[in-house]
Amino acid sequence: MAGRFSTGRWLVAPLLALTLSGCISVPEAIRGTSPTPQQDLIRVMNAPQLYVGQEARFGGRVVDVKNLQGSTRLEIATVPLDASAAPVLGAASVGRIYADVNQFLDPVDFRNRLVTVVGPITGTEKGTIGKTPYNYLIVQVNGFKRWRVTQQVVMPPQPIDPWMWGPGPWRYGPWGGWYSPMPAQVQSVVTE
Repeated sequence: MAGRFSTGRWLVAPLLALTLSGCISVPEAIRGTSPTPQQDLIRVMNAPQLYVGQEARFGGRVVDVKNLQGSTRLEIATVPLDASAAPVLGAASVGRIYADVNQFLDPVDFRNRLVTVVGPITGTEKGTIGKTPYNYLIVQVNGFKRWRVTQQVVMPPQPIDPWMWGPGPWRYGPWGGWYSPMPAQVQSVVTE
C-alpha cells in the first residue's frame, strides 16, 4: 500500500510543475530569439551605442502612429513589463521609443492602446515631446502584441472554517453559513 502512494507522488509532482510553468509565459509573437532581451530602457538610454544590434523587448501605451511608405512607426511611452511581457497597468512611463514595423498598421487599432514589441535596437533619433527635445531609442520590430484592458470582479476572501479564523470581519448569514460583508472589488487587468 505504501509503495502505491509514493509512486503517485513522483508522478504528480512533475505534472504539477509542468502545469504551473505554463501559467505565466511570454506570448509567442513577442518571445523573440534571445533568452534575455534588453528591457531596461533607462540603462539602454545611458549608453545606447553599446546596445545597437541587441534584441530588446519594450511595452507601454502607443502615443502616436505614423504611417510611412511600406512601414509604420509607433511612438510608445514605455512602462515596466510583467512576467508575461505585458505592460504594468498604472506604472509611470520610463521613457519613449520609436518602434518601426515593416507593415501598415491602422492608427485606429493602435493609438492609445497597450502594446509590447520585440526586435533589435537600431540606434537613436532626435525628436520632441511637445516642444521639449527628446532622444528616442529606435527598435526594428520583429514581433508585437496588442493587449486589452478588461474589468475583473475580485470577491473578498471567504473563510474555510469560521472556528479557525477567530475574531474578524466574518458574519453568520440568515440563510446559514459564514460570509464576508466586504464588497467585491472591480479591477482593471491586462489580457491577451
